[in-house]
Amino acid sequence: MTDDASGADQPGDVPERPADPPEVRDRWLLVAVAGALAFVAMLDMNIVNVVLADISQGLRVSAATAQWAVLGYQLPVVALLLPVGRWLDTVGTRPALLVATGGFALCSALAAASPWAAWLIAARIGQGMCGAVLFVLMPVLAIRSVRPELRGRAMSVPATLGPLGAVTGPAVGGLLLDHLGWRWIFLVNVPLAALAIVVILRVLHVPHQPVRHRLDYGGALTLAVGIVPLLIVAEQGRSWGWGSPRALVMYAVGVVGLVSFVLLERRMADAALLPVKLFRIRAFRLGTVLHFTVGITMFGAMTTLPLYLQLAKGMSPMKAGLATLPTMAANVTVTLAVGRLMSRTGRFKVHLVAGVGSLTVSMLVFATLRDDSPLWYVAIGMVFMGAGLGAAMQTITTLAQSEVPGRDMGAATASVNFFRSNGGTVGAAAFLSILFSLAGSRIGERLAVASQDASFRRLAGEPANAEALKGVLRPDGGVNLEDSAFLRHLDPGVAQPFLEGYVSALRVVFLTGAAVGLIAFVIAAWRVPNTQLSAD
Repeated sequence: MTDDASGADQPGDVPERPADPPEVRDRWLLVAVAGALAFVAMLDMNIVNVVLADISQGLRVSAATAQWAVLGYQLPVVALLLPVGRWLDTVGTRPALLVATGGFALCSALAAASPWAAWLIAARIGQGMCGAVLFVLMPVLAIRSVRPELRGRAMSVPATLGPLGAVTGPAVGGLLLDHLGWRWIFLVNVPLAALAIVVILRVLHVPHQPVRHRLDYGGALTLAVGIVPLLIVAEQGRSWGWGSPRALVMYAVGVVGLVSFVLLERRMADAALLPVKLFRIRAFRLGTVLHFTVGITMFGAMTTLPLYLQLAKGMSPMKAGLATLPTMAANVTVTLAVGRLMSRTGRFKVHLVAGVGSLTVSMLVFATLRDDSPLWYVAIGMVFMGAGLGAAMQTITTLAQSEVPGRDMGAATASVNFFRSNGGTVGAAAFLSILFSLAGSRIGERLAVASQDASFRRLAGEPANAEALKGVLRPDGGVNLEDSAFLRHLDPGVAQPFLEGYVSALRVVFLTGAAVGLIAFVIAAWRVPNTQLSAD
C-alpha cells in the first residue's frame, strides 16, 4: 500500500509538485477517526470508577458487585488483544472498524439502559470486546496508511488521544455525573460512534490483502484461562486477602493457563497468537519490555495521583480530574512535536530516552509531596509526566513495529498493547496494594502520637467527629481505610493524622514508580539501537 498516485507526465506539461490524492487525505481522516474511537474506548475504561457509588445506589447492589462494571470492561480488553491482532490481519481494517464501532455503540446503549447489575456487567463485557478491537486497530491503521517517514506524525494521533482518554476519565465522569446522571457516561458514546460509522462507510475504501492465518483457538482459550484469574485477583486481592483460599485458587488456575499457553504457542509456530519468532526481533523484544515497565509506572501513577488530590486537597473526583490539566496539555504538546520531529528525521531513540527520563523525574517529584504541598508544585510533576508519556508511548510502539514484517503487523501491535495493558493492571494493583498496606500502620502511628494531646482527644470526641470516625477506628487499634469519604466530615485537626499517614504511604508508592521508571530508562538508553526509519 502506497500513498503516491501514479501517472506519466504528458508532453508540454509543466512539472509541479502534485497534490495529495483524495485517498491520502482520506487516510489521514481515518487515522483521526480511529484515534477518536480509541479515546472513547480508553475513556470508558477509566470513567466508571468515578460513578461506582452512584451505580451501586441506583441498581441497589453492593460496592463489590458494582466493581464488576469496571472488571467487565477490563477483562475482555486484555484477554482479546492478541486474538484480535490475528483477526485484523485476516479481515482487514474496514470490516473490523465497522463491527467494533457498531458493537461499541450498541453495548453502550444497553449499558445506559441497564435495569439491574447483571445487565450492566454483560453490556460492559461487550464494550470491552469491541474496545479490544479499537485499541489494536488504532496503531495498525496509522502504520499502514502512511509512508514510513510519516509514521511518527501518524502515530502522534493515537498516542495523544489514547492517554488523553485515560487522564480525562475522572473529570468527564464527574462532570456527567453532576449534571446528567451516571447513565450518560455510556449514552454519550452512541452519537460519536454513529458519526464514526458514517465516515468509515464514506471514506474507507483502501484495498486489503487478506493474510490467511490458521486461527489459534487453543491459544485464545489458554490465554484467557491464564490472564483472567490473575487480573481478578489483582483487582480483588486487597479485599479477599492475598493469601486467602480464593486468591490461591486464582493463582493456581492462572499459572496453569499461562504455562499451557506458552507450550501451545511454541507448537503453533507462525499460526500462534503471539508468534515466538517475533521475540527473535530485537526491536520488538525491547518494545514489549518497555511497554510493560512504562505501563506499570503510567497506570500506577494515574490511579494514585487523583487519590492524593482528593485526600490531601479535598477535591471532588471532577475537580481532581480537572486539576490534571497540566498532564493533558504537556502530553498533547509533546506528542505532536515528537511526531513531527520523527517524521522529519526518522530518529526516535532520543525522544524515547527523554520521554522515559521525564516520566521517571515526575515520579521523583511526586515522591516529595507533603499533605500541604501547593498545587503549583504538584503541577510540575504533572508536566513532567505528561511530557514523558507524550514522548515515550508513540516511540515505544514505533520501536516495536520498526522491524516487524507487514504480514505480522497486526499480531505485533496487539502484542505490545497486550504487554502495556498487563503492565498497567500490575501497576495499578501494586501501587494500591502498597498504599493501603502502608497507610494503615502509618496513620495508626500518627494517631497514637496525636492521642496523647488532650485537645485532640476532646476534638475527636465531639459528636460530629465521633460519628464520622464510627467504623473507621477498630477496637484492636487498627484503621478501616476501605472508604476515605469520612475525611470530608472531620474537623481538620482530627483529619491531620490521617492525611499525613496517607501521604507518607503515597510517597513510597511514587518512589516505587520511580524505581520502575529508572529500569525502563536504563533499557532505553543502553539497549535500544539508534536506528532511522527509512522511506519506501
